[in-house]
Amino acid sequence: MTQLSDTQAVILSAACAREGGFVLPITAALKGGAVKVVLISLIKKELAEEILAEPSQPVWREDEDGTPLTLRATPAAYEALGMGADTDADTAPEEEPATDMADQPKTPVTEADSSPDEAEEVQRVRKTRQGSKQEALIAMLKRPEGASIAEITAEFGWQPHTVRGAIAGALKKKLGLEVISEKIEGRGRIYKIQD
Repeated sequence: MTQLSDTQAVILSAACAREGGFVLPITAALKGGAVKVVLISLIKKELAEEILAEPSQPVWREDEDGTPLTLRATPAAYEALGMGADTDADTAPEEEPATDMADQPKTPVTEADSSPDEAEEVQRVRKTRQGSKQEALIAMLKRPEGASIAEITAEFGWQPHTVRGAIAGALKKKLGLEVISEKIEGRGRIYKIQD
């Protein structure tokens, strides 16, 4: 598994939580040339890749022809964080915008509600890969007692900000799961997935 510095983990967590996995803008507090150094290291580790920047996107650099480029997290970045890879970013046709899970219905689509292609698409987007850390995290949060950030970091060896990023990005935004939290005396803040 790829080892990440705290700064790399923060940058990738933010990118993987964004629709499309875009690395920019950087939310980590870095000064001067540190941003460039960290981003180059992510590219070398194949955790970020250069792609053409759309007019509304922040530009990472321009290539030899002056074409603006931005950065996107690769499937390896999602794996390094223990999140399922955002495979739609590589396979979706360019004409169609990526679908935000917040815009998707919370109830499963049935054949009576839509065409077979639409039902298959919604199931494909929401499916979690079996045996992944994401699936294990979901199982922890579905337990009646839920799980605290400390318990999740102990289980997976993640940093606390990575856990928060996985809950907010992968579970809530991408999968559309309803994650609630409550403060319990003696355990701190506990997170649970509502069934």
